[in-house]
Amino acid sequence: MYDPTVARLTYRALLGRRRAAILFVLPALLVVIAVAVRMFAGADDQVASDVLGGFAIATMVPLIGVIAGTGAIGPEIDDGSIVYLLAKPVKRPTIIFTKLIVAIAVTMVFSALPTLIAGLILNGNGQQIAVAYTVAALVASIAYSSLFLLLGTVSRHAVVFGLVYALVWEALFGTLVPGARTLSIQQWSLAVAEKVGGSGAITSDVGLPVATVLLAAVTVVATWYAGQKLRTLKLAGEE
Repeated sequence: MYDPTVARLTYRALLGRRRAAILFVLPALLVVIAVAVRMFAGADDQVASDVLGGFAIATMVPLIGVIAGTGAIGPEIDDGSIVYLLAKPVKRPTIIFTKLIVAIAVTMVFSALPTLIAGLILNGNGQQIAVAYTVAALVASIAYSSLFLLLGTVSRHAVVFGLVYALVWEALFGTLVPGARTLSIQQWSLAVAEKVGGSGAITSDVGLPVATVLLAAVTVVATWYAGQKLRTLKLAGEE
């Protein structure tokens, strides 16, 4: 289910283009914010939770997920170079699974690691806040990568749709409309963080059992459907 050649090409596509600059900018910005907040506000658990929840989980992780998830396959479909990959004796579900693994790995490295560093800077992991938000970033990376990889497979406007989901649905409607929070990867990941963090340090509008099921369902269904959609892409010689 994992092809090293496909993985190498995908890593090169994600980390060798201009989009890689954004991958570095967002984590660097989080660390800078953490340093500035620590200097002016000192070590405060609530402030640390607000910064990590408000910027890292609500903004940085989904944006990196959009970049990595859609960038793992979208550009190849847009410019037609995907046909060279599809012409190889590699099963199409294997292509999707390999690209998903790469997208997840990139998203985790550029989101979870900076979240941990920022958390340690903010309050030294008081009430397990740094670790809790890091775990949230890890599980969110998996779901976001799966969802945005699917969007990159089915639409040429995957980045736009991904930004709409991340910034409009989760950030706007998720804040204003209570019911929308139930369908939010952000809230599902916070449910996991709530379990890891100290009592009352982190809250989520979704219970942990429901969040776990929904995270797994989105990952599995999105990956499966992306594989099915890739099967429908026909090469010129197959028509």
